[in-house]
Amino acid sequence: MSIATIDPTTGQVLKTFEEMTDEQLTAALARAAAGFDELRATTFADRARWMSAVADLLEVECDGVARMMTTEMAKTYASAKAEVAKCAAACRYYAAHAERFLADEPADAGSIGATSAYGRYFPMGPVLAVMPWNFPLWQVMRFAAPALMAGNTGLLKHASNVPQTALYLDELFRRAGFPAGAFQALMIGSERIEQVLADPRVRAATLTGSEGAGRSVGSIAGKYLKKTVLELGGSDPFVVMPSADVARAAEVATVARCQNNGQSCIAAKRFIVHTEVYDEFAEAFVSRMSALRLGDPMDDSTDVGPLATERGRDEVAEQVRDAVAKGARVLCGGELPDRPGWWYPPTVVTELTPQMRMYAEEVFGPVAGLYRVGSYEEAVEVANGTDYGLGSNAWTRDPDEQQRFVTDLDAGMVFVNGMTTSYPELPFGGVGNSGYGRELSAQGIREFCNLKAVWIGAGDSAGAGAGAHSE
Repeated sequence: MSIATIDPTTGQVLKTFEEMTDEQLTAALARAAAGFDELRATTFADRARWMSAVADLLEVECDGVARMMTTEMAKTYASAKAEVAKCAAACRYYAAHAERFLADEPADAGSIGATSAYGRYFPMGPVLAVMPWNFPLWQVMRFAAPALMAGNTGLLKHASNVPQTALYLDELFRRAGFPAGAFQALMIGSERIEQVLADPRVRAATLTGSEGAGRSVGSIAGKYLKKTVLELGGSDPFVVMPSADVARAAEVATVARCQNNGQSCIAAKRFIVHTEVYDEFAEAFVSRMSALRLGDPMDDSTDVGPLATERGRDEVAEQVRDAVAKGARVLCGGELPDRPGWWYPPTVVTELTPQMRMYAEEVFGPVAGLYRVGSYEEAVEVANGTDYGLGSNAWTRDPDEQQRFVTDLDAGMVFVNGMTTSYPELPFGGVGNSGYGRELSAQGIREFCNLKAVWIGAGDSAGAGAGAHSE
């Protein structure tokens, strides 16, 4: 297995890294267990102080960290800096709110014969995080910040093409003051994930990645009775209705499709437009997509850089070729640039049918599928006509229609008149083949906690013991 930084703009290998030996992996697991014993004994105030220090370091080191991410996976430098800032904000959010999110949940003690009764959250232990390359810092931090604030320790199996980012994270939490073993990067291949999950000291796993990766890690974790949270991507709909601000919708659609060079799980991918505004939207959308500048991701004037991997670029190109061969029409883009590296231009494809791969598959690059529909009902039918259910977007100024979309769209998230975005304040996750469980918000920090029921009696004959209705 190759763990290496490969420049997506040229395809050249910049740096390679050695995989951990079994002895090194065993030692890392032991440190995670020992770190958990130490971290769980600290206070929320201790952990908040260290988490705030993580945010401080990220802000001070933002430029260098952003350059590292751009070098490894070719997101634009501007978006990389924004990603670092978002991570710092999430650290501060959980530092400020973790104690409240995990406060005791009181029950009606009198009704169950107790003097006191409540639910209390306790950390589970070391958690394995299998993370992707597309947001190499943010994907990790949205797990790590709540997990460590809850008192868990983290083990990161990062994507093999972002090793420098993984190693930066390996040191970041220790430098901020967290105990040794609180967070570690495991330089291993995916074939060794079962070796980690089989260890009884590892209590749970979280994965962001492909549907196939989720099925694999989920089944392994199930074999060892380990809890999982899975976020497995999506083919998010972007519905535009007659009452929408069409010009604004087309502007946001361009960003929603091409953010992160089109490599985002929550990027809008299927643009479902009512026939009354279809021509207006299509003209504006294609014009904006065509105007995006493909170029060096370190250049501030670049809108879209190369895709992160050669395999990913080839997959996107094949999905478009398949659609065209079966009758789809390309409105812009669709041709591989003749240059070194893994480039693919912003592309709009229409007249898609269920026989085409693009109709049902997630396209992980700057390629939009454009659909014409004749009614609200047809829009919802097309939007829900996928096995995925991560995010969704609906553009309408009709209040009743807005609420119908909130109810009718099968997704973990519905954004009305705006672009799907992850916020620490909102739960993040999907339904169907997009996975299960939630990250972020109060729900995210509770995912890797044991909610323990506590019943305390008076300690005398008046107290209720094992009653007739005990199970």
